[in-house]
Amino acid sequence: MNERSFEDYQLSSEITRALALLKYKTPTEVQSEVIPRALDKQDLIVKSQTGSGKTAAFGIPLCEMIDWEGDNPQALILTPTRELAVQVRDDVAAIGRVKGIKTMAVYGKESFAQQQEELERKTHIVVGTPGRVRDHIDKETVIVDDIKYLIIDEADEMLSMGFATLVEAIIEKLPSTRVTMVFSATWPTTVENLCRKYMENPETIQIASTEVTTSAIEHSVIKVKEAGKMALLKNVTVSENPDICIIFCRTKRQVDTVFAELEKSNYSCEKIHGGIAQEVRFAVMDGFKMGNFRYLVATDVAARGIDVEHISLVINYDVPTEKESYVHRTGRTGRAGKKGKAITFATPADSKLLTTIEIYIGFEIPVREAPAQQKIAVGKNAFEEKLAGRRGVKNNNMMKLHFNGGKKKKLRAVDFVGTIAKIPGVTADDIGMITIEDSLTYIEMLNGKGLLVLQAMKETTIKGKKINVSKAVKG
Repeated sequence: MNERSFEDYQLSSEITRALALLKYKTPTEVQSEVIPRALDKQDLIVKSQTGSGKTAAFGIPLCEMIDWEGDNPQALILTPTRELAVQVRDDVAAIGRVKGIKTMAVYGKESFAQQQEELERKTHIVVGTPGRVRDHIDKETVIVDDIKYLIIDEADEMLSMGFATLVEAIIEKLPSTRVTMVFSATWPTTVENLCRKYMENPETIQIASTEVTTSAIEHSVIKVKEAGKMALLKNVTVSENPDICIIFCRTKRQVDTVFAELEKSNYSCEKIHGGIAQEVRFAVMDGFKMGNFRYLVATDVAARGIDVEHISLVINYDVPTEKESYVHRTGRTGRAGKKGKAITFATPADSKLLTTIEIYIGFEIPVREAPAQQKIAVGKNAFEEKLAGRRGVKNNNMMKLHFNGGKKKKLRAVDFVGTIAKIPGVTADDIGMITIEDSLTYIEMLNGKGLLVLQAMKETTIKGKKINVSKAVKG
């Protein structure tokens, strides 16, 4: 067990206060290894999974070392996806907020001009995807002359997505005197070559406790024919009855198919993939973190940046085609000291992929039987009771509202959350359980915000539809 404390690092009062506000008490293993070395400005190669606390591991020393007086960016953080850029931006901004550190995220499919306007103001740290970062550097809207720190986050994922040339082009533009830190869950040759080419005597840190072999995750495979996957999925979710679960599919089309079937069966679920509008993807991620729904159906890339500590079950509806993806997928459970399960559905056609994964992770994944019908029957009532629930919400001063629209109007939880959270004085944290039926929806408003929402909705539409709202007869 790690006995260190954040006080050991002699951080400034501003960063110490921010950590206290964030309730950061004891450093994780990766933080204990990285923070003192980063403060010594050492180039680092860190092999550590998502969920190990790595964002704070580089975010804390960055915010400590940034000179507030500087006008140009002093740190650049590259991430493979927009979702992860936003997640990292939010986490680092929270660490630097007392010190006044300005952190900005830049990514594609958002107004370049709007980003440019924001970058013209004082910005200390830029977080972004390689394509948009390169665009800003080329157009000199991100000035790199004062960059002292480069972080490449989830390097294996970044390079597997084909960003190697862009990443190298960005590195070539940066001052050679910078400090470089590379974080990666796996260690393919592409990452190794990048580090060898651009880093100065780097120190390697490997966090063994976050490997895929961790005892916190129970791995298993269920053999199934393609046509039997959906029935198996429903049986597994009933027998396991997870509090919160991610279901991974290979393709956008498969995500749509699985989500539609689960929604038809009244699962509390949402979906996320690259074909969904960016603002909707962000809303879905926020809703998942807050527990507005229990099941998220996702492709690998779209799910990057989801940082949810208490995912109890990961289901690989499709075996991943890339062996590294198995590590990324399953590493989303068994986090923060909690136990988790990773169940993979494997068809006869998946045998070679499965063997490749097992060689890569260093152990054979145990085969288990599909849930017995008796176990499914016994668990059915508990499963149905949990389906509509919203996890972890305290109903402080709660009012239940009745909306006269539901599934028939193609309204989803994300639509209600997105609309209500924009009402002045209301945040997503004020929204409790959401129950969507065919023609109506019930939403619990917490923290005394019910009357405020009731009044505001008289002038507000949801997805362009005017929805009548009233206080539910039964609270």
